[in-house]
Amino acid sequence: MRVLMMSTPVPTHFTPMVPLAWALRAAGHEVLVAGQPDVLPAVAAAGLNGVSVGAAYHIQDFLNGAARDGKRPLETTSRADIEKRIAGAGTGWSVHTRYHCESYLETARAFGPDLVVGDPLEFSAPIVAALTGALFVRHRWGVDPMSDVAHEQAQVALRAMCGRFGLAELPAPAVVLDPCPPSLQMPDTSRGTPIRHVPYNGNGTLPRWLASHRPEPGVRRVVVSLGGRTLDMNGVPLMRGMLQVFGEQPDVEVLATVDARHREGIGPVPGSVHLVDPVPLNLLLPSCDAVVHHGGAGTAMTSTSFGLPQLVLPQFADQFAHGDRLADVGAGITLDDADAQNDPGSLRQALAELLTEPGYTKAADELRREVQGMPSPTRVAADLEQLTQAGHPAP
Repeated sequence: MRVLMMSTPVPTHFTPMVPLAWALRAAGHEVLVAGQPDVLPAVAAAGLNGVSVGAAYHIQDFLNGAARDGKRPLETTSRADIEKRIAGAGTGWSVHTRYHCESYLETARAFGPDLVVGDPLEFSAPIVAALTGALFVRHRWGVDPMSDVAHEQAQVALRAMCGRFGLAELPAPAVVLDPCPPSLQMPDTSRGTPIRHVPYNGNGTLPRWLASHRPEPGVRRVVVSLGGRTLDMNGVPLMRGMLQVFGEQPDVEVLATVDARHREGIGPVPGSVHLVDPVPLNLLLPSCDAVVHHGGAGTAMTSTSFGLPQLVLPQFADQFAHGDRLADVGAGITLDDADAQNDPGSLRQALAELLTEPGYTKAADELRREVQGMPSPTRVAADLEQLTQAGHPAP
Protein backbone atom coordinates (compact mmCIF):
# COMPACT_ATOMS: atom_id res chain seq x y z
CA MET A 1 0.00 0.00 0.00
CA ARG A 2 0.97 3.62 -0.35
CA VAL A 3 1.44 5.58 2.84
CA LEU A 4 1.56 9.37 3.01
CA MET A 5 2.94 10.88 6.21
CA MET A 6 2.24 14.52 6.94
CA SER A 7 3.84 16.71 9.59
CA THR A 8 3.53 20.24 10.79
CA PRO A 9 6.76 22.13 9.94
CA VAL A 10 8.54 21.21 13.18
CA PRO A 11 11.11 18.39 12.98
CA THR A 12 10.34 17.16 16.50
CA HIS A 13 6.68 16.77 15.48
CA PHE A 14 7.80 14.43 12.70
CA THR A 15 10.40 12.23 14.43
CA PRO A 16 7.92 10.30 16.64
CA MET A 17 6.43 8.85 13.43
CA VAL A 18 9.75 7.56 12.11
CA PRO A 19 9.71 4.09 13.74
CA LEU A 20 6.28 3.44 12.23
CA ALA A 21 7.55 4.62 8.85
CA TRP A 22 10.46 2.20 9.12
CA ALA A 23 8.11 -0.65 10.02
CA LEU A 24 5.87 0.14 7.06
CA ARG A 25 8.87 0.27 4.73
CA ALA A 26 10.22 -3.01 6.11
CA ALA A 27 6.83 -4.61 5.41
CA GLY A 28 7.15 -3.61 1.76
CA HIS A 29 4.94 -0.55 1.69
CA GLU A 30 5.76 2.68 -0.11
CA VAL A 31 6.18 5.61 2.29
CA LEU A 32 6.33 9.27 1.29
CA VAL A 33 6.61 12.17 3.74
CA ALA A 34 5.01 15.46 2.69
CA GLY A 35 6.13 18.54 4.57
CA GLN A 36 7.45 22.04 4.34
CA PRO A 37 11.21 22.51 3.89
CA ASP A 38 11.66 22.72 7.67
CA VAL A 39 11.16 18.97 8.15
CA LEU A 40 12.82 17.61 5.02
CA PRO A 41 16.34 17.36 6.54
CA ALA A 42 14.87 15.22 9.33
CA VAL A 43 13.08 13.11 6.72
CA ALA A 44 16.30 12.55 4.81
CA ALA A 45 18.23 11.79 8.01
CA ALA A 46 15.72 9.05 8.77
CA GLY A 47 16.35 7.46 5.37
CA LEU A 48 12.88 8.28 4.08
CA ASN A 49 11.64 9.86 0.88
CA GLY A 50 10.05 13.28 1.10
CA VAL A 51 8.35 15.91 -1.00
CA SER A 52 8.51 19.62 -0.26
CA VAL A 53 5.21 21.46 0.09
CA GLY A 54 5.11 25.23 0.38
CA ALA A 55 7.71 27.58 1.83
CA ALA A 56 9.71 27.26 5.03
CA TYR A 57 7.80 28.07 8.20
CA HIS A 58 10.78 29.00 10.44
CA ILE A 59 9.24 27.96 13.75
CA GLN A 60 12.37 29.02 15.63
CA ASP A 61 11.89 32.63 14.55
CA PHE A 62 8.40 32.51 16.02
CA LEU A 63 9.62 30.96 19.27
CA ASN A 64 12.51 33.40 19.56
CA GLY A 65 9.96 36.19 19.57
CA ALA A 66 8.78 34.91 22.95
CA ALA A 67 12.30 35.26 24.36
CA ARG A 68 13.28 38.86 24.91
CA ASP A 69 15.65 41.02 26.94
CA GLY A 70 18.03 38.10 27.37
CA LYS A 71 15.47 36.08 29.32
CA ARG A 72 13.72 32.77 28.73
CA PRO A 73 9.96 32.93 28.02
CA LEU A 74 9.27 31.41 31.44
CA GLU A 75 11.17 34.29 33.07
CA THR A 76 8.88 36.90 31.53
CA THR A 77 5.61 34.97 31.24
CA SER A 78 3.92 32.75 33.81
CA ARG A 79 3.24 29.09 33.21
CA ALA A 80 -0.49 29.84 33.27
CA ASP A 81 -0.16 32.41 30.47
CA ILE A 82 2.05 30.10 28.39
CA GLU A 83 -0.45 27.27 28.75
CA LYS A 84 -3.31 29.62 27.90
CA ARG A 85 -1.64 30.35 24.56
CA ILE A 86 -0.99 26.67 23.93
CA ALA A 87 -4.63 25.91 24.69
CA GLY A 88 -5.49 27.69 21.43
CA ALA A 89 -3.18 25.55 19.32
CA GLY A 90 -6.03 24.12 17.28
CA THR A 91 -7.16 27.56 16.17
CA GLY A 92 -3.60 28.72 15.43
CA TRP A 93 -2.63 25.71 13.33
CA SER A 94 -5.94 25.94 11.48
CA VAL A 95 -4.65 29.15 9.91
CA HIS A 96 -1.64 27.17 8.69
CA THR A 97 -4.03 24.57 7.23
CA ARG A 98 -5.93 27.19 5.22
CA TYR A 99 -2.70 28.27 3.55
CA HIS A 100 -1.33 24.83 2.71
CA CYS A 101 -4.14 22.33 2.40
CA GLU A 102 -4.59 22.81 -1.36
CA SER A 103 -0.90 22.14 -1.97
CA TYR A 104 -0.97 19.04 0.21
CA LEU A 105 -4.07 17.81 -1.60
CA GLU A 106 -2.42 18.27 -4.98
CA THR A 107 0.59 16.27 -3.79
CA ALA A 108 -1.61 13.55 -2.31
CA ARG A 109 -3.74 13.13 -5.41
CA ALA A 110 -0.60 12.64 -7.47
CA PHE A 111 0.70 10.04 -5.00
CA GLY A 112 -2.58 8.17 -4.41
CA PRO A 113 -2.31 7.15 -0.75
CA ASP A 114 -4.13 4.24 0.83
CA LEU A 115 -3.15 5.42 4.30
CA VAL A 116 -2.43 8.92 5.63
CA VAL A 117 -0.59 9.36 8.94
CA GLY A 118 -0.46 12.83 10.48
CA ASP A 119 0.73 14.48 13.66
CA PRO A 120 -1.86 15.95 16.07
CA LEU A 121 -1.70 19.50 14.69
CA GLU A 122 -1.47 18.84 10.94
CA PHE A 123 -5.13 19.35 10.11
CA SER A 124 -4.57 19.07 6.36
CA ALA A 125 -4.00 15.35 6.91
CA PRO A 126 -7.60 14.32 7.72
CA ILE A 127 -8.91 16.46 4.87
CA VAL A 128 -6.45 14.96 2.42
CA ALA A 129 -7.28 11.44 3.59
CA ALA A 130 -11.03 11.99 3.21
CA LEU A 131 -10.73 13.48 -0.27
CA THR A 132 -8.41 10.74 -1.54
CA GLY A 133 -10.31 7.86 0.05
CA ALA A 134 -7.44 6.95 2.38
CA LEU A 135 -7.58 5.76 5.97
CA PHE A 136 -6.51 8.52 8.35
CA VAL A 137 -4.35 7.82 11.40
CA ARG A 138 -3.26 10.41 13.95
CA HIS A 139 0.09 9.79 15.69
CA ARG A 140 0.61 11.42 19.08
CA TRP A 141 4.02 12.54 20.41
CA GLY A 142 3.78 11.50 24.07
CA VAL A 143 1.89 12.95 27.04
CA ASP A 144 -0.94 14.69 25.23
CA PRO A 145 -2.77 17.60 26.87
CA MET A 146 -3.86 19.24 23.62
CA SER A 147 -4.86 17.09 20.64
CA ASP A 148 -8.46 16.39 21.70
CA VAL A 149 -9.17 20.06 22.33
CA ALA A 150 -7.17 21.13 19.27
CA HIS A 151 -9.27 18.91 17.01
CA GLU A 152 -12.47 20.43 18.41
CA GLN A 153 -11.12 23.93 17.82
CA ALA A 154 -10.06 23.04 14.29
CA GLN A 155 -13.50 21.63 13.54
CA VAL A 156 -14.95 25.07 14.25
CA ALA A 157 -12.19 27.07 12.56
CA LEU A 158 -12.14 24.92 9.40
CA ARG A 159 -15.86 24.23 9.03
CA ALA A 160 -16.30 26.60 6.11
CA MET A 161 -13.22 25.32 4.31
CA CYS A 162 -14.29 21.70 4.81
CA GLY A 163 -17.70 22.64 3.41
CA ARG A 164 -16.09 23.93 0.24
CA PHE A 165 -14.44 20.53 -0.15
CA GLY A 166 -17.81 18.81 0.31
CA LEU A 167 -17.04 17.64 3.85
CA ALA A 168 -19.55 18.12 6.67
CA GLU A 169 -16.76 18.74 9.16
CA LEU A 170 -13.09 18.08 9.81
CA PRO A 171 -12.88 14.26 9.70
CA ALA A 172 -11.95 12.39 12.85
CA PRO A 173 -9.12 9.87 12.75
CA ALA A 174 -9.92 6.19 12.28
CA VAL A 175 -7.07 5.38 14.66
CA VAL A 176 -5.13 7.46 17.19
CA LEU A 177 -1.71 5.93 17.85
CA ASP A 178 -0.35 6.69 21.30
CA PRO A 179 3.30 6.01 22.23
CA CYS A 180 2.79 7.20 25.80
CA PRO A 181 2.42 4.43 28.43
CA PRO A 182 -1.24 4.45 29.51
CA SER A 183 -0.37 5.03 33.18
CA LEU A 184 1.64 8.13 32.20
CA GLN A 185 -0.89 9.62 29.80
CA MET A 186 -3.12 12.52 30.89
CA PRO A 187 -6.16 11.08 32.71
CA ASP A 188 -8.60 13.20 30.68
CA THR A 189 -7.04 12.47 27.28
CA SER A 190 -9.06 10.12 25.09
CA ARG A 191 -7.72 6.58 24.94
CA GLY A 192 -5.56 5.80 21.94
CA THR A 193 -4.18 2.66 20.34
CA PRO A 194 -0.83 1.85 21.98
CA ILE A 195 2.35 1.79 19.92
CA ARG A 196 5.65 1.17 21.63
CA HIS A 197 8.00 4.13 21.71
CA VAL A 198 11.17 3.16 19.87
CA PRO A 199 13.82 5.78 20.70
CA TYR A 200 14.70 7.91 17.70
CA ASN A 201 16.16 11.36 18.15
CA GLY A 202 17.86 11.74 14.78
CA ASN A 203 21.20 10.51 13.53
CA GLY A 204 24.55 11.03 15.20
CA THR A 205 27.83 9.50 16.22
CA LEU A 206 28.79 8.57 19.75
CA PRO A 207 32.17 10.11 20.60
CA ARG A 208 34.83 7.42 20.68
CA TRP A 209 36.02 8.33 24.18
CA LEU A 210 32.49 8.02 25.49
CA ALA A 211 31.90 4.63 23.90
CA SER A 212 34.52 3.08 26.17
CA HIS A 213 34.38 5.42 29.19
CA ARG A 214 32.32 4.37 32.20
CA PRO A 215 32.02 6.13 35.55
CA GLU A 216 34.09 4.89 38.47
CA PRO A 217 32.29 2.55 40.93
CA GLY A 218 29.96 4.57 43.15
CA VAL A 219 29.78 7.50 40.71
CA ARG A 220 26.35 8.26 39.25
CA ARG A 221 26.17 9.54 35.67
CA VAL A 222 23.56 12.15 34.80
CA VAL A 223 22.69 13.42 31.32
CA VAL A 224 21.64 17.05 31.01
CA SER A 225 19.86 17.82 27.74
CA LEU A 226 17.76 20.97 27.39
CA GLY A 227 17.27 20.77 23.63
CA GLY A 228 18.54 23.24 21.07
CA ARG A 229 15.44 25.40 21.20
CA THR A 230 15.72 26.03 24.93
CA LEU A 231 19.31 27.20 24.56
CA ASP A 232 18.37 29.34 21.55
CA MET A 233 15.67 31.04 23.61
CA ASN A 234 18.12 32.53 26.11
CA GLY A 235 18.52 29.24 27.94
CA VAL A 236 22.33 29.32 28.09
CA PRO A 237 22.42 30.94 31.58
CA LEU A 238 20.11 28.18 32.84
CA MET A 239 22.42 25.50 31.47
CA ARG A 240 25.50 27.28 32.81
CA GLY A 241 24.04 27.53 36.29
CA MET A 242 22.91 23.90 36.32
CA LEU A 243 26.31 22.61 35.27
CA GLN A 244 28.01 24.54 38.04
CA VAL A 245 25.58 23.17 40.64
CA PHE A 246 25.63 19.59 39.38
CA GLY A 247 29.38 19.64 38.89
CA GLU A 248 29.83 20.39 42.59
CA GLN A 249 27.92 17.28 43.68
CA PRO A 250 30.07 14.47 45.08
CA ASP A 251 30.15 11.20 43.15
CA VAL A 252 28.22 12.62 40.20
CA GLU A 253 29.46 12.76 36.60
CA VAL A 254 27.56 14.94 34.15
CA LEU A 255 27.21 14.57 30.39
CA ALA A 256 25.72 17.78 28.97
CA THR A 257 24.65 18.02 25.34
CA VAL A 258 25.59 21.48 24.09
CA ASP A 259 25.92 22.54 20.48
CA ALA A 260 29.20 24.22 19.50
CA ARG A 261 27.55 27.60 18.96
CA HIS A 262 26.62 27.77 22.66
CA ARG A 263 29.92 26.58 24.15
CA GLU A 264 31.41 30.05 24.58
CA GLY A 265 28.32 31.20 26.46
CA ILE A 266 28.53 28.20 28.77
CA GLY A 267 32.13 28.99 29.66
CA PRO A 268 34.37 26.85 31.92
CA VAL A 269 32.71 23.88 33.62
CA PRO A 270 33.69 21.77 36.64
CA GLY A 271 35.96 18.81 36.03
CA SER A 272 33.15 16.30 36.53
CA VAL A 273 31.15 17.84 33.66
CA HIS A 274 31.69 16.71 30.08
CA LEU A 275 30.28 18.80 27.25
CA VAL A 276 29.29 16.65 24.26
CA ASP A 277 27.82 17.60 20.91
CA PRO A 278 24.12 16.77 20.59
CA VAL A 279 23.81 13.08 19.72
CA PRO A 280 20.82 10.72 19.73
CA LEU A 281 19.88 10.45 23.38
CA ASN A 282 19.56 6.67 23.25
CA LEU A 283 23.33 6.47 22.70
CA LEU A 284 23.99 8.17 26.04
CA LEU A 285 21.39 6.68 28.35
CA PRO A 286 22.44 3.02 28.79
CA SER A 287 25.21 4.01 31.22
CA CYS A 288 23.23 6.71 33.03
CA ASP A 289 21.36 6.92 36.32
CA ALA A 290 19.13 9.96 35.69
CA VAL A 291 18.22 12.55 33.07
CA VAL A 292 17.71 16.30 33.41
CA HIS A 293 15.78 17.85 30.54
CA HIS A 294 13.26 20.42 29.36
CA GLY A 295 10.23 18.17 29.04
CA GLY A 296 10.23 17.70 25.27
CA ALA A 297 8.21 14.67 24.16
CA GLY A 298 11.12 12.93 22.44
CA THR A 299 13.45 13.35 25.41
CA ALA A 300 10.81 12.38 27.97
CA MET A 301 9.63 9.31 26.05
CA THR A 302 13.20 8.14 25.34
CA SER A 303 14.19 8.54 29.00
CA THR A 304 11.02 6.69 30.00
CA SER A 305 11.80 3.79 27.67
CA PHE A 306 15.19 3.41 29.42
CA GLY A 307 13.59 3.40 32.86
CA LEU A 308 15.46 6.45 34.16
CA PRO A 309 14.20 8.94 36.76
CA GLN A 310 13.87 12.43 35.31
CA LEU A 311 14.25 16.01 36.52
CA VAL A 312 12.12 18.17 34.24
CA LEU A 313 12.59 21.91 33.77
CA PRO A 314 9.76 22.81 31.36
CA GLN A 315 9.82 26.04 29.36
CA PHE A 316 6.73 26.05 27.12
CA ALA A 317 4.04 24.04 25.29
CA ASP A 318 3.38 20.45 26.42
CA GLN A 319 6.65 20.32 28.35
CA PHE A 320 4.77 21.19 31.55
CA ALA A 321 2.45 18.22 31.04
CA HIS A 322 5.36 15.82 30.68
CA GLY A 323 6.89 17.13 33.90
CA ASP A 324 3.58 16.97 35.76
CA ARG A 325 2.79 13.41 34.75
CA LEU A 326 6.27 12.07 35.51
CA ALA A 327 5.99 13.62 38.96
CA ASP A 328 2.44 12.30 39.40
CA VAL A 329 3.51 8.69 38.82
CA GLY A 330 6.62 9.08 40.99
CA ALA A 331 9.17 8.70 38.19
CA GLY A 332 10.45 12.26 38.27
CA ILE A 333 10.57 15.74 39.75
CA THR A 334 9.50 18.88 37.94
CA LEU A 335 10.45 22.50 38.67
CA ASP A 336 7.90 24.46 36.67
CA ASP A 337 8.70 28.09 37.45
CA ALA A 338 11.71 30.20 36.60
CA ASP A 339 12.64 31.06 40.19
CA ALA A 340 13.01 27.40 41.15
CA GLN A 341 14.88 26.59 37.94
CA ASN A 342 17.31 29.44 38.54
CA ASP A 343 17.84 28.66 42.22
CA PRO A 344 21.01 26.60 42.88
CA GLY A 345 19.54 25.23 46.10
CA SER A 346 16.40 23.94 44.39
CA LEU A 347 18.42 22.30 41.63
CA ARG A 348 20.85 20.74 44.10
CA GLN A 349 18.06 19.36 46.27
CA ALA A 350 16.05 18.01 43.33
CA LEU A 351 18.99 16.15 41.81
CA ALA A 352 20.07 14.73 45.18
CA GLU A 353 16.55 13.50 45.87
CA LEU A 354 16.27 11.95 42.42
CA LEU A 355 19.51 10.03 42.86
CA THR A 356 19.08 8.90 46.46
CA GLU A 357 15.38 8.15 46.88
CA PRO A 358 14.82 4.63 45.48
CA GLY A 359 11.15 5.27 44.78
CA TYR A 360 11.96 7.33 41.69
CA THR A 361 14.04 4.57 40.13
CA LYS A 362 11.40 1.97 40.98
CA ALA A 363 8.60 3.98 39.39
CA ALA A 364 10.75 4.73 36.34
CA ASP A 365 11.50 1.03 35.89
CA GLU A 366 7.79 0.24 36.09
CA LEU A 367 7.21 2.69 33.24
CA ARG A 368 9.99 1.00 31.25
CA ARG A 369 8.29 -2.36 31.64
CA GLU A 370 5.01 -0.83 30.56
CA VAL A 371 6.68 0.56 27.43
CA GLN A 372 8.19 -2.81 26.59
CA GLY A 373 4.76 -4.44 26.86
CA MET A 374 3.21 -2.11 24.25
CA PRO A 375 2.74 -3.34 20.65
CA SER A 376 5.80 -2.77 18.46
CA PRO A 377 5.63 -0.52 15.38
CA THR A 378 5.93 -3.72 13.31
CA ARG A 379 2.79 -5.11 14.90
CA VAL A 380 0.94 -1.81 14.50
CA ALA A 381 2.00 -1.57 10.84
CA ALA A 382 0.48 -5.00 10.20
CA ASP A 383 -2.75 -3.97 11.92
CA LEU A 384 -2.96 -0.78 9.85
CA GLU A 385 -2.47 -2.79 6.68
CA GLN A 386 -5.41 -5.01 7.62
CA LEU A 387 -7.60 -2.00 8.41
CA THR A 388 -6.69 -0.34 5.14
CA GLN A 389 -7.42 -3.47 3.14
CA ALA A 390 -10.74 -3.85 4.92
CA GLY A 391 -11.66 -0.35 3.80
CA HIS A 392 -13.26 0.77 7.05
CA PRO A 393 -12.09 2.31 10.33
CA ALA A 394 -11.37 0.41 13.49
CA PRO A 395 -14.43 -0.37 15.64
